[in-house]
Order: sequence, then structure tokens, then C-alpha cells
Amino acid sequence: MKLTVNKERIIDGLLKAAAIIPAKAGAAYLRSIWLRAEEGHLSIMATDANIEFTGRYEADVQQSGLVGVQGRSFVDLVRQLPNGPLRLSLDAGGKTLLLEQGRRSYKLPVNGEELFQNFSAFPQGNAVTWSGDFLQDLLDRVVFCISDDDSMDAIACLYMKPTGNGRIDVCGLNGHQFALVSFTHDELAGRLPQEGVLIQKKYLQDLKKWLGMDEIELDITDKRLYLRTLDGAESLSLPRAGHQYPDYNVFLSRLEGEGASRLTLTRKDAMEALGRILIFNTESDRCTYLDLSAQEAVLHAQGQEIGSASESLEVGYEGDIERIAFPTRNLMDVLGHFASSSVTMTMTGAEGACGIRGEEDPDYTVIIMPMKVSETTYYSEEDV
Repeated sequence: MKLTVNKERIIDGLLKAAAIIPAKAGAAYLRSIWLRAEEGHLSIMATDANIEFTGRYEADVQQSGLVGVQGRSFVDLVRQLPNGPLRLSLDAGGKTLLLEQGRRSYKLPVNGEELFQNFSAFPQGNAVTWSGDFLQDLLDRVVFCISDDDSMDAIACLYMKPTGNGRIDVCGLNGHQFALVSFTHDELAGRLPQEGVLIQKKYLQDLKKWLGMDEIELDITDKRLYLRTLDGAESLSLPRAGHQYPDYNVFLSRLEGEGASRLTLTRKDAMEALGRILIFNTESDRCTYLDLSAQEAVLHAQGQEIGSASESLEVGYEGDIERIAFPTRNLMDVLGHFASSSVTMTMTGAEGACGIRGEEDPDYTVIIMPMKVSETTYYSEEDV
């Protein structure tokens, strides 16, 4: 292997590759970033045995070859070098990679190509184009409601499902919160299997780091989800999970039932009030209580050690629920994912699912469960 490549051409790809490789892994193959020089390009590849990243960048290749370098060390070194040409060459024995820039030179041990395992190729012929910034926004609105516990199977995953007429639901669930975004994309809906696609939450942060604002291509096989830039320079693939997702329409339908109470409030005012209420929450009492009447909601906290707080908000309210409680920080987090100036909270009961929607956030619903209030216990979480 022998080539010259500008640092500024490859540094973003190296950083994306370094984000994928595990910090601690027994196999040298997984700790490595793989460099393949061929036909005027340098390919950078990394995997954690599940996610696979490939980036292909223009380079002056004098001799082709494939080697693996200790990923994090190599990236840290290149990151700290100034912009400009980097010369990479392999010694005659194939055991050391020489990196040179001006009067700087570094030697790095390498893994030979005999340890390399081929990456999954991007499928040909069926890819659909999708907006990268739309996917970023979609992930932001849903991922916070996905369980962090891998043992929870399906609810530790993002779920994407076609619902007919080109419509697609994307949702996340953690047992006490649920987020749903619906949108129309005829081509993508046609590529999605009817049972939907599940991607584990632990892979989504890497996906968000890889995504830019530009359009991408997406394809799906029985086992993997594939994404790549329109020019084909970078690609990322993620494994699909094989669990069965809960029927979320069961609790969505409750929001449309008779007898629901509806509270409309100004989102900014509510978030500011909740921020102040949060100061008076404790580990044993971390909720905000709402006393509701036709034009007023009184928010208060029962801080036994810190003190107490009470605030009044002008609202619109129709319903029979007089008192309800929500975990303060969770409710703030939910409201923070909306753009609407006002939101409507549809409450199905003092201990039932509460759906939140806003006029300026079309096709977006978040469900949060209230806390159970009793004489002896201030709260307990109820599952969706």
C-alpha cells in the first residue's frame, strides 16, 4: 500500500469510523479501522460487529492494499495533524504503516488483510431517496421515548411501519411514554415490510452522528437497514431486530374515546413554570400536581425538605378530572420536543394515558402517563 491523501478529505470519515468501533473489544478486527487503497480512492471501514460504516475518498494511490490500524490511536493522531497531504505506506514486511507529513513521521502496527471480513454491500436497484434533515428531526422527536434497557426487546427499538396510502408511522415506547410521528412517503412505504422494521436504540446515536442535512438513499433487506449518501461516498448499515412490537393503536384509541378531558395551555409558560417547580422536587417526590378548573391550572409541588411551590396558569379546560400529577422532568422533556406555541393535553383519566398534540406539530403525538396520587404514596409509575 502506498498513497497520498489530504487530511481534510478523510478526517470526517475517520471520526465517524472511530465513533463506531467499540472502546473495549477482544478482537483486533473490531478495534481496527480498515484502510483500502485502490483506483484513485482510499476506503475507510469500521464495524462493531453490528453497525458497518464505509467511506470512500479521493486519493493519489501509487500501490493498492488493505490493512487495519488501531482505530482510536490512528484517528487521534490524524486529528491533531494540520491540514494538508498525508503519505501512507506499508513496509516491505507488511507489519507497519508509515504515516508522513512534512518532517513528521509515525509508525503504526497493522493487522493484515487475512483478518478482514467483508462488509455487507449496499443492495442495488431498489433504493429510495429520503431527506437527511427530516430523518434527523424524526429521530429527535421519537428516540427520547425509547427504552434504554436492551432486555426490553421491542420497546428498546425504533419502530417504522407502513399504514396504507403511502403513510408511515415511526414510534418509540418505554413503558410510561410513547412518541409517534406519521408522514407520507410513497416510495419508502412501498419498500417497508408490512410487519414494519425495528432498529435497536443503541444503534441510533451512531446513525444520528452519520446523518447530515443532505438527501440520502435507503434500502432494506430481511436482516439490515442500509443508508448511503447520494454520491455513494459513505454508507452505513444497521441490523434489524426480530421482535414483535406492541399494538400501539390500543392506547392511541383511548385518546379519541368519550369522556376524555382536554387541557390547552401555552407551551412556553408551562415549561417555565415546570422549571421552577422542579427546584422543589425531591428524589421521593418528583412530580408536579395540577388542580384543574375551566380557565386555570394551579401547578404545585409538595417538597417536604426543600419547601413548596405553587403557580397558576391561564388555560382552556373541559373535563371532569380535578387533580392529576405528572413527573415534572418528563413532562418538561415532552413539551420541549414540540414547536407549537400551545399544546392540548387529552387526559383519559387521573391515572390514564395523556396524549399531547400541537397545531404546529402536525402528525406528532406524545403520550405520557400520570402519576398515581394516594394518601401514603406521592406517586408510582403506571405503564402504558
